[in-house]
Amino acid sequence: MPHTNPHSECADACSSCSEICYSTAMNHCLQVGGKHVEPEHFKLMLNCAKVCETSACLQLSGSPFSHHLCKVCAEICEACAKSCESLGEMDECVTACRKCAESCRKMAA
Repeated sequence: MPHTNPHSECADACSSCSEICYSTAMNHCLQVGGKHVEPEHFKLMLNCAKVCETSACLQLSGSPFSHHLCKVCAEICEACAKSCESLGEMDECVTACRKCAESCRKMAA
């Protein structure tokens, strides 16, 4: 596709966020322990990874429901970004979540 598609841009942001959240949860949070593995934070990271993955899939398939999921995805990404930011040492995750949330808010509008 020579033209930039807003759906593919958002899907890319969602896919990237999903990978980063999952990888960070499994390879950083589990190793650091403490507050990084407290249930509320850890479940939020895994939920964020999954909703981002699902959002990307719906967008790439052209689903008429994708804008609904994008709204939810943006909310979860924002919550995850705040949680990761409060713990520190998770800048890559915070950045990916904020980028995805912004992209999803545009798609949901």
